[in-house]
Amino acid sequence: MVGGTDRSPASPADFPHEKCIPFLGCCSSAGIAPPGCRASCTNCHTLILPTVVTGGPLEGPYRLKQFHFHWGKKRDVGSEHTVDGKSFPSELHLVHWNAKKYSTFGEAASAPDGLAVVGVFLETGDEHPSMNRLTDALYMVRFKGTRAQFSCFNPKCLLPASRHYWTYPGSLTTPPLNESVTWIVLCEPISISERQMEKFRSLLFTSEDDERIHMVNNFRPPQPLKGRVVKASFRA
Repeated sequence: MVGGTDRSPASPADFPHEKCIPFLGCCSSAGIAPPGCRASCTNCHTLILPTVVTGGPLEGPYRLKQFHFHWGKKRDVGSEHTVDGKSFPSELHLVHWNAKKYSTFGEAASAPDGLAVVGVFLETGDEHPSMNRLTDALYMVRFKGTRAQFSCFNPKCLLPASRHYWTYPGSLTTPPLNESVTWIVLCEPISISERQMEKFRSLLFTSEDDERIHMVNNFRPPQPLKGRVVKASFRA
């Protein structure tokens, strides 16, 4: 799919929005995992937990497959989307798939309406109390190939208070770059402390016996919009 037209990420605020669009509604997390469930955290900056997202531009519920973070070596880079040319230190992606229509994630990833990714910007500032559940566990998965289990975690606690967003058709930002994603990029960032951010930067691309290469700058730069329309849940 390299060289396609619907590449992601984009810089939604840098492009004209569709004029006079109706309010798209809020995206909401639902299907909170039951007590006693287990979440899986891996070194590939991913955490897996069952939950769903509905509303907004989505027709029906999309089930969460995993969520992960992108970040930079320094605070002025790290996010994959930008706002008016500004990058954030990190960006959270909650990757969902259309489980009502498709039987597997792989099948959904090959369909134009198969995936929905919610993007949340992270900026450095005050500590995020709920983020400590994740950052305090990162030492267990510091090296490549490591995995840890920990008790139930509801990713809704990582969403900002405002659910206003931009949305556009795009792709995954990592191989195979499938053009099957409805992107929902929330406008309001959440705050994370520099101490919490440094715990992400302490992760390694390499295994314990190899030369240590820190996991930083694991983001893809913005791609041209190429005629796609960015919609917003608010009047631009």
